[in-house]
Amino acid sequence: MTDEEPSGAQQMFGDFAPALASFTDDVLFGQVWERTELSPRDRSLITVAGLVTSGATEQLVHHLGRAKDNGVTEQELIEAITHLAFYAGWPRAMSAMAVAKKLFHTG
Repeated sequence: MTDEEPSGAQQMFGDFAPALASFTDDVLFGQVWERTELSPRDRSLITVAGLVTSGATEQLVHHLGRAKDNGVTEQELIEAITHLAFYAGWPRAMSAMAVAKKLFHTG
């Protein structure tokens, strides 16, 4: 037993979908994010781009914050979302920018 706070995945789904929560913690954030072939900063930019292009705005809240923790500036994230408007579509970029604005102006 540890005194560690449960991960976000454990808090959201640990009692409902324990395998998904475990895969999220152990595989995605444990193995994939810890690979050394890309820096955490690069992984964050790639992840944010993937989430914007797929319209996964619920996941953006966490990953925009993680990107900032990994050294990506708010201005760089705003520019990345703006750039993606021309590749992912205007509505997806507008939705992503709304998430970023809310996060950056209240956090």
